Amino acid sequence: MLPSLALILITSLFLGGVMNRLKLPALLGMLLSGILLGPYVFNQISPKLLDISSEIRQIALIIILFRAGLSLDLSDLKKVGRPAFFLCFVPATFEILAVTFLGPLLLGLSTLDSMILGSILAAVSPAVVVPRMLHLMEAGYGRDHRIPQMIMAGASVDDIYVIVVFTGLIAIATGGTFSWLTLANVPLAVILGVTIGYLLGSVLVLFFKRVHMRDTVKVILLLSASFFLVSLESVLVGKVAFSGYIAVMALGIAILKNYEILAKRLSGKFSKVWVAAELFLFVMVGAAVQISSLRNVGFLAIALILLALIVRSLGVLLSLSKTPIQPREKLFCVYAYLPKATVQAAIGSIPLSLGLASGNTLLSVAVLSILISAPLGAILIDTNSTRLLQKK
Repeated sequence: MLPSLALILITSLFLGGVMNRLKLPALLGMLLSGILLGPYVFNQISPKLLDISSEIRQIALIIILFRAGLSLDLSDLKKVGRPAFFLCFVPATFEILAVTFLGPLLLGLSTLDSMILGSILAAVSPAVVVPRMLHLMEAGYGRDHRIPQMIMAGASVDDIYVIVVFTGLIAIATGGTFSWLTLANVPLAVILGVTIGYLLGSVLVLFFKRVHMRDTVKVILLLSASFFLVSLESVLVGKVAFSGYIAVMALGIAILKNYEILAKRLSGKFSKVWVAAELFLFVMVGAAVQISSLRNVGFLAIALILLALIVRSLGVLLSLSKTPIQPREKLFCVYAYLPKATVQAAIGSIPLSLGLASGNTLLSVAVLSILISAPLGAILIDTNSTRLLQKK
């Protein structure tokens, strides 16, 4: 495993540096490193490391979501109001409906398979979006209308909504039943996640105020608490709707609300941890990309992805309509809602593993969506943020 780790670090840092020289996001180099070193090209990553790749991706997401919570002031979200709420589900719903309509026309899929594909493609990637929004918040961009905060919150809940829909559709496809009441799990999962995460964060704040320890030790304790919250979600599956990722964000929010000085110190610590977490996250996402599976789809799949992104963008604009947000800021929100990566890598192979006839096609389109939208969204965010958002 050690040679694999060395290759991952050297290759991803080198290719990330090359991309930076080309004025492109470093994550492109990380994705490319994973593809090249992964089992479907040069096969230089240890099977032991691949076996825990999903856990590595999960840890990286936990780190960035906790760091987001440390920077997400609830009073800012209250000032944003309605658009933040609509961004949680309107763009994703538009994209699911678009793929449901386009799937039979372009790829010959059934309506149900097209809906499943839509639910795979509809999730935005917090791993791409959140670090960029945090950077903009620290630099003071988009502060007037809380654009970065609004996008961070919307992107996080968007994933929960999409995964609930995907789970329900898979139940139908495998002979189970689906009730529209299951969609009620989305707000329930959010509310319960916020409540438990915030309560745990408040308790830890009291503990930190009474017991003196180094910030490094606090980071370890908070990471342990975050792992516990995400693990709790799997324990409660089928019993109570609960989102571990939302709870992790709420944990960070509680520390910011009750102990702001500590939150700022911890944010600096977690920003350093994220350097390594980001590297392994995108390398492992790239390693999951099956280049051979792309032969099953062609330009029609690319057309479907691009058309669905256009419809999704209309959903973003609708969510922001009749608000004081400026047109250029709305355009930036459209760009920020384009990237797909981690959710597609996590659930794209599930239909194939369950034996669905269209499983290979669904996986291939999911892979294409990562390769197209993650670089596209990251480039548009990075190159237009200072131009479209006002600095204050």
